[in-house]
Amino acid sequence: MTSNTLGIDFGTSNSAAGVLVNDKPYLIEIEQGKQTLPTSIFFDFETQKTLIGSSANSALIRGEEGRFMRALKSVLGTSLMHEKRRIIGQTLSFYDIIAMFLKQLKTRAEETCYQEFDYALSGRPVLFHSNDATKDAQALADLTKCYELAGFKGVDFLYEPEAAAIANGALETDDSIGLIIDIGGGTSDFSLFKTKGQTIEIIASHGVRIGGTNFDKSISIDHVMPLLGKGTEIKNQFGSGTLTAPNAIFNDLATWEKIPFMYSQDTRNSVAQMHRMAVEKPLFARLESVLEHELAHEIAFAVETGKIQINKAEQDSAKIDLSIIEPDLMAAITRNHLNASLSEHAHQIKECALETLKMADCTVDDVHTVIFVGGSSLMSIIGDTIKVAFPQAKHQYSDAFTAIVDGLAIAAASSR
Repeated sequence: MTSNTLGIDFGTSNSAAGVLVNDKPYLIEIEQGKQTLPTSIFFDFETQKTLIGSSANSALIRGEEGRFMRALKSVLGTSLMHEKRRIIGQTLSFYDIIAMFLKQLKTRAEETCYQEFDYALSGRPVLFHSNDATKDAQALADLTKCYELAGFKGVDFLYEPEAAAIANGALETDDSIGLIIDIGGGTSDFSLFKTKGQTIEIIASHGVRIGGTNFDKSISIDHVMPLLGKGTEIKNQFGSGTLTAPNAIFNDLATWEKIPFMYSQDTRNSVAQMHRMAVEKPLFARLESVLEHELAHEIAFAVETGKIQINKAEQDSAKIDLSIIEPDLMAAITRNHLNASLSEHAHQIKECALETLKMADCTVDDVHTVIFVGGSSLMSIIGDTIKVAFPQAKHQYSDAFTAIVDGLAIAAASSR
């Protein structure tokens, strides 16, 4: 290992950093007592401070006045990267904001390990953007620039599923074909690999822009947004009859990376107009309250919590707690509801996995092991769908949250 290379898993929902110590991956304690860090930033308007990770999430939950941002990785390769915002006395683009986060990872790792890290080996999804090679290339260029702005002299990249294969002992078996399915916060990546001696040959890699934040969005749109007016009727101000409330505002309100842009005066004015013309006025009163008090991130966290609860094997139903909007407001959801909301995502993930095999001229019978990585791979509908597609393979669940950084730490030892 070059002593100044840091393995970094910059994730949509959580991030981590690691190095190799005594031939074993060592995950650095990025927060006190924790080896993973929420990929969140909070700009506190009162203290004029920038909070990172769990402290950012806590500030939001406490109701502090400020600007909260999450799912930063999802912005890479988009025009949002160049938009500048005036925040706590600074004019910042997303390049600056992501670099702030990466610099904190670098600084905290250096403080913990008592050494400098000049270089990074970063995980990357196989595809940042599905079916758009230009945006995908731009996303990689954007992330490279962010690492440079964060103070790294250079950065190399390793496909996240390849890192997971290394961490899961793929080098220990010879001539075995395995499939890594890495379902993270923003993307699902697939790598078909074959082990040869002490090397991993990646036979094919593929990906799709679907992950945990998409799961949350679908659940929110199906079960929360109708409580705020989605799907209800608005009186036609230019004639008789009614029109269905436009979906765009509800879709954006359920999308992590778009929430910070929902609190403009134009949006508030548009919702106020809908409220005046609404057939079911109380629902739009709730929507106005969400925008007035900037509660959309709290709703997103509540959806994420409800998703996790209903996915537990011993439960068949759960409630999404929306009391932040009004007392006793809940969105009931059953396991069948959850599966219905996520079925299309599960289908697309399965199809992308099968397409990966086609790219390598392999069949499902050739795959000896399917390895699941990423927090969203723990959703039961994902495992059930993949098991039907690969009935003969061994299905192995690695450490959902640290497998990628483990592999990056191992690979960083031989980088540069």
